[in-house]
Amino acid sequence: MKWSEKMANYQALYTNLRQLKLDRFAEHLGYLLDHQDEAPKSLSDALFELTTAELKYREQKKINLRIKLARFPYEKTLADFDFSYQPGINQGIIEDLGSLRFTQENQNVLFVGTSGVGKTHLATAIGIEGCKQGISTQFIRCSDLINKLQTAQVQGRSEEVLRRYARFQILII
Repeated sequence: MKWSEKMANYQALYTNLRQLKLDRFAEHLGYLLDHQDEAPKSLSDALFELTTAELKYREQKKINLRIKLARFPYEKTLADFDFSYQPGINQGIIEDLGSLRFTQENQNVLFVGTSGVGKTHLATAIGIEGCKQGISTQFIRCSDLINKLQTAQVQGRSEEVLRRYARFQILII
């Protein structure tokens, strides 16, 4: 096969992959073809590598969407939290909460403390971990929730609003 035919086939394959919305597959295909002499792979190995990259990309897109829809005020993780700044916080308990075991046991979590101790940071970090694990999560400030409920009550939609928030496995207020 001539080089021009190979290039035409590659372009057609690349276009097909994009139309099938296999974006990572298409991107990695070029890399694999450019480096096929370095490590000879079977067709099944190459396809496995390409499909794995596509699946990882799609899972990350889902996580990013869940985080966006959860409406966190910012993105924080438990690793970002400085336990030395708040020595009164039991790191073991927080790490256990980060495992999200409480969701499987249908338990509630309440952070109590003065302003600036890290309640929102910790709640957000736990919520983001929930998003990463595929758990439906929503963040809403208490004042915003009260306003929504008051408006819904005036409009006769209280039950609808309550049902909307009750459907989340993790609701951070």
